[in-house]
Amino acid sequence: MFGGKLNPSLLDLKHLNYFDLSFNNFSASPIPSFLGSMKSLTSLNLSNARFVGLIPHQLGNLSNLHYLNLHDYWLEDLYVNNLEWLSGLPLLQHLDMSYVNLSKASDWVQLTNTLPSLFELRLSYCQLRSIPPTPSVNFSSLLTLDLSQNYFENTLIPSWIFGLRNLVSLDLSSNIFQGPIPVDLQNMTSLSHLDLFENQFNSSIPNWLYSFSRFEFLNLADNNLQGTISSAIGNLTYAISIDLSYNELGGKLPRSLGNLCNLREIRLSSNKWSQEISEILESLSRCLSDRLEILDLTNSQLHGHLTDVLGQFKNLVHLSFKENSISGPLPVSLENLSSLTNLDFSYNQFNGTLPQNFGQLKNLVILYFQSNSISGPIPMSLENLSSLTNLDFSQNLFSRTLSQNFGQLKNLVSLSFWNNSISGPLPLSLGSLSSLTDLDLSNNLFNGTVPQNFGQLSKLDSLYIDSNMLEGIVSKSHFSNFTSLKTFHACGNRLTLNVSHDWIPPFQLEDLSLRSWNLGPKFPPWLCSQRNLQYLDISNTQISDVIPPSIWNLPSQFNYLNLSHNQINGEIPNNPSILSTSSVIDLSSNQFKGSLPYISSSVIVLDLSHNSFSKSISSFLCFKSNDSKSIGYLNLEKNNLSGKIPDCWMKWNSLVVLNLANNNFSGNFPASIGSLTRLKSLHLYNNKFSGNLPLSLRNCENLVTIDVAENEFVGSIPSWIGHRFSSLMILNLRSNNFHGHIPKELCALTSLQILDLSHNKLSGGIPRCVKNFSAMATKNNSNLDMSFNHSNDYYDETFPLESELLVIKGKTLEYSTILHIVKCIDFSKNSLSGEIPKEMTSLQGLQSLNLSYNLLIGSIPENIGAMGSLESIDFSMNQLFGQIPSSMSSLTFLNHLNLSNNNLTGKIPLSTQLQSFNASGFIGNKLCGLPLSNKCTIDDVNPDNENKGSKHNGGLEVDWFFVSMALGFVVGFWGVCGPLLLNKQWRIMYFKFLDHMGYKLKSLVLL
Repeated sequence: MFGGKLNPSLLDLKHLNYFDLSFNNFSASPIPSFLGSMKSLTSLNLSNARFVGLIPHQLGNLSNLHYLNLHDYWLEDLYVNNLEWLSGLPLLQHLDMSYVNLSKASDWVQLTNTLPSLFELRLSYCQLRSIPPTPSVNFSSLLTLDLSQNYFENTLIPSWIFGLRNLVSLDLSSNIFQGPIPVDLQNMTSLSHLDLFENQFNSSIPNWLYSFSRFEFLNLADNNLQGTISSAIGNLTYAISIDLSYNELGGKLPRSLGNLCNLREIRLSSNKWSQEISEILESLSRCLSDRLEILDLTNSQLHGHLTDVLGQFKNLVHLSFKENSISGPLPVSLENLSSLTNLDFSYNQFNGTLPQNFGQLKNLVILYFQSNSISGPIPMSLENLSSLTNLDFSQNLFSRTLSQNFGQLKNLVSLSFWNNSISGPLPLSLGSLSSLTDLDLSNNLFNGTVPQNFGQLSKLDSLYIDSNMLEGIVSKSHFSNFTSLKTFHACGNRLTLNVSHDWIPPFQLEDLSLRSWNLGPKFPPWLCSQRNLQYLDISNTQISDVIPPSIWNLPSQFNYLNLSHNQINGEIPNNPSILSTSSVIDLSSNQFKGSLPYISSSVIVLDLSHNSFSKSISSFLCFKSNDSKSIGYLNLEKNNLSGKIPDCWMKWNSLVVLNLANNNFSGNFPASIGSLTRLKSLHLYNNKFSGNLPLSLRNCENLVTIDVAENEFVGSIPSWIGHRFSSLMILNLRSNNFHGHIPKELCALTSLQILDLSHNKLSGGIPRCVKNFSAMATKNNSNLDMSFNHSNDYYDETFPLESELLVIKGKTLEYSTILHIVKCIDFSKNSLSGEIPKEMTSLQGLQSLNLSYNLLIGSIPENIGAMGSLESIDFSMNQLFGQIPSSMSSLTFLNHLNLSNNNLTGKIPLSTQLQSFNASGFIGNKLCGLPLSNKCTIDDVNPDNENKGSKHNGGLEVDWFFVSMALGFVVGFWGVCGPLLLNKQWRIMYFKFLDHMGYKLKSLVLL
């Protein structure tokens, strides 16, 4: 490779007519203008030689030039102010200025039109803005035209192009031409190469296109083509390569495709073929089985099983069935594809095991099987794939151990076994894969220690060993040669880092996750040396220290910072560098104190919950109040924050989750809360907020959760809650001072699953329209997403929207992960009156119903047994009367029942559940039977007869055993003796029978 600058002494070569300087490195120097004086030149090739700057117009003096190639591989390093100098090259036949910036040459068509001898014109990626029209074309002898990757302003192909009847090759790819494929193309019958890739053509494939019998190369990929492929495609008998991928084509592939015996490449990916893969392979095998080299059917909605026909395509080099629904085992004949270099069967439903002789595919370079259901051990024969550079078996069911001979794959660059069930120790031989840059062994069952020879992988860029069963000490020798390491994920193990206080790692990490390691108790000082960190997770690592100032001021452009679940203490300084750029900041569950830190507008997720932050929230909330915040998730729960909430929510209008629970906030909640129109989750639980719920809250129509429990809110429950929040799933107003009736408008909340109005001052009846709570009336779980997701190029994190304190089964419990399946109503400790509406029994998905400590009267609804999902019922401390409905015995999931202190009477129905409950749930009533100790009398069983017969019985308890004996005796006696007394003939026969039996017995005794 030559470099430096060209010497003008080249001019001494008077008779030089061929000059090729391509693929050299002239150190970003300009093309020397003296080249324009080498007038004997007929061929000049300066392509990809690292020339930069203005192309000298003196090149226009080379009047004998036939071939000029200025193709600039280094994008846009070369440019022109105009192309007028081209008019001095009348003999030019081949012109290639691809990747040269021609944006200033608006008259490029007119000037190239002055070159009548031109055969080949290549102007790819030249930043040409448009293709101007021209009345006539002088370069009618043009055979090759390449105008690709210019993204012209034109949406239609100019008509003069269709006049180039001699064109053999036309490349208009990567532009924005629209509409149907132009019908005028059908006149260009000499075409053998047509490339319309990456445009916006939206018609079907026209039938006349199939008549181009000379086509060797056809690329219509990445458009919006629709319809089916005609069987007439079989007319393209000279075709070598066909690419129709990334369209909206459908139907079945015509069998005539298998008649194109010259085909070497078929790319049909990302369409909607909806066909069995075996049918396609069968039709292609007719004359392509020994010729086809590339077959790409990625993402084509294919299904069915692979058969041994696949093994007939012995010349295949590239084979991809990625992202389909192909199932079943892999055919043994796959071993016959000995020419394969690229094999991608990922994201299908293959099962069974890998063929034992898979190692016969010795030319394989890339092997992808991720996201299938392949099981069993990894075949030993894989060790023979010595050319392999990329191997991905992630998200399968592989088990057992990795062979110690895996290190024989010396050319491996990327290796992934993520998310399998591979067990045993990490093979020592992996440390000898010297070319490895990416290694992912996460989410398996590997155990033992991390081999020290992993530190020899000097080219390793990313290492994932998280979520295994690894344990033991990791020392600096494990990292000794990790000079290229940028990503290290090792969380979810039982590993301890043991390095000296002054250890400086050999790497500069960008992405580090050591969650659940033992890094403490001191903050790891070596982290101060990592100047490029963008992702850091050292949560739950037993650190109980103050964060060093140098960490707060790292120059890194953090995207993700998680220090949660430690015992880190101290105050956070104002405007720390690492908080100024982070999108996600999680410092929860520590011992931080002082004021809340200021955050930048780039923060998306901020979790400072479960700390000891104190003082007012005003400076935090109103800091730079003119700057709009991007934050969507704000959690300040369980701190010592106090005072009134300032009216500064206007610039926080991206919030989706707001959690201020378990603090000491007081006063009215400000009206600017209505600015948070994207808000889904509002948690104000356990503060001292007072006044009415702000009217502006009704603007937050996307709310899924409203939890204002344990405050001092007053007034009636706003009726607009029922009108505004169609997606509301959780409404918790527990323990406030709300009064008045339960508004009927709440019944419009058809998505509601949790309704807690307990511990208030509500009165009146329970609305009968509760039957409209559709989500509670079904046993199906909610489809609403109860999480907040944030992702970028570095991570994909999901944060729960909700965790809720609920009183269920007499206990206060926190629900989070299963909250979306919980369905309950709690109206307890109010002054509600009237009857329990029978309409409530239609809520067949309800799991907990608490109406205790009210003034309810009437009987328990007879059809309560229809509420088959109920696990907890509490009707205690009311004035209910009548019997316990027998249907309650059918509540098979019921495990908590409290009916105490009412006016219920009669026998407790028999069932598996009811007799197993504690008797305390039935006391304070006139009930009998188990689990109570008092047995039931006849009057208890028939309480309606109490006034008629109770005085005669004197309240004596009846023993049902003796009653049944007496009844049996009476029935038996009259059944036998009655007929004898009433019928004389039967009586005579009966006594004769007795005499005869007596005689027989006497004879037996005498013998």
